[in-house]
Amino acid sequence: MTSADGSGPGTAGASAGTERDGLRRTLGFRDLVVYGLLFIAPMAPVGVYGALDARSHGAVALVYLCATVAMAFTAYSYAQMVQVVPRAGSVFAYARAGLGKGTGFIAGWMAMLDYLLIPAVAYLFSGIAMNALVPSVPSWVWTALAVVVTTLLNLWGVRAAARVGFAVLAMEIAVLLVFVVAAVVVLVQDGAARDWLSPLTGDGTQGAFSLGAVLGAVSVAVLSYLGFDAIASFAEEVTGGSRRVARAVLFCLVLAGTLFVVQTYLVALLEPASSAELADQPEKQGSAFYDAVDASVGTWLHDLVAVSKAIGAAFAALAGQAAAGRLLFAMARERRLPKVLSRTDSGVPRVALLSAAVVTMVAAVWAADQAEGLDHLVSVVDIGALTAFTLLHASVVGWFVVKRGGEGGRVSWWRHLLLPVVGAAVTIAVIVEASGAAQVVGLVWLAVGLVVLFVQRGRGIEG
Repeated sequence: MTSADGSGPGTAGASAGTERDGLRRTLGFRDLVVYGLLFIAPMAPVGVYGALDARSHGAVALVYLCATVAMAFTAYSYAQMVQVVPRAGSVFAYARAGLGKGTGFIAGWMAMLDYLLIPAVAYLFSGIAMNALVPSVPSWVWTALAVVVTTLLNLWGVRAAARVGFAVLAMEIAVLLVFVVAAVVVLVQDGAARDWLSPLTGDGTQGAFSLGAVLGAVSVAVLSYLGFDAIASFAEEVTGGSRRVARAVLFCLVLAGTLFVVQTYLVALLEPASSAELADQPEKQGSAFYDAVDASVGTWLHDLVAVSKAIGAAFAALAGQAAAGRLLFAMARERRLPKVLSRTDSGVPRVALLSAAVVTMVAAVWAADQAEGLDHLVSVVDIGALTAFTLLHASVVGWFVVKRGGEGGRVSWWRHLLLPVVGAAVTIAVIVEASGAAQVVGLVWLAVGLVVLFVQRGRGIEG
């Protein structure tokens, strides 16, 4: 198999590019998984559990099982493209190879909404959690502090940040294990508040099992997985070739999905309120996970989970900021953004990282001071990521079926056409389910990107 730059996947061509562009190969398989899981966050369902339980009629574990399968199509498309285009920039590089330079720019442009603002959302989560623990300090102060600390770690270097991130991830998983053990003990001693199969079949308080309700909740649950794709951004900094990146993407998704299903299954069994009650009282949905833990285990576990979420969110932002820096670096290297962003220092794209940090700092601190700031940020992030995922699937078809197939190369119709088409259908369906405001923001950002592309073509930049 030949990569888009004419070399074997992740071998000589990629190494030459890495040496030329100043990035260094220092990351192993574990480091990639750490970045992916940090970005996703092992306990990501905590904040949305109540809303999903109400929307799915109590079948919240089934929702995450279906969401994992749905996102597997996207993970597989990433795994295929990273092996033929082992370059920093992720979907920007893949769309350039599979769909053309202009479409590649649009893919990168839409991905910027995801990569630049997901860290802002995570920083804001961290600030809100810390403010709940220390109310005397405003959430925007905690948010700004989290930005400064994680930016310094990223500027230190990708390997150093991965080591610190591993320690934080270990802490998050330890807290999750404490929750699992405590939940099992309570269930064995006191029994379940709901039927044992209800997290998979529904609790029956809103009528019979509804596949439509489950699929509607899946369209929200898939957003918990945003971030695993950041692994592909480090393709030029991993040792052992791009197949290692592909394996890390798939492994990270499966592991995250397993953690999500287990924790939502257990908390649903502990949940004292029915899905109908949560649906009728939406103000209780946001704290439903914590309320279930309080009622069944105790406030000590509530506080432990809150601290873990506060620290974990900040380091999810660290991984997101690192991925954003690589995207800006890659687009600048191809003259799609100011050239200064493509500079590296000791193997670190510091200018790009600092630029990403400034954007996320402004967005996060602004949102922390607004009543609906978090909702606005999340809506924008979702549209950017899902549009980029859709173009990723199109890139698989463009590269393998149209380009390689047109040159007489071997095409696997189920891997290179059927799976990416199904994956694109999933992401488009979620975009259709998004709020009207989010869709408008996405269209406006797309329109701005098309104007930028037109101006670049007028200046003689290919595309």
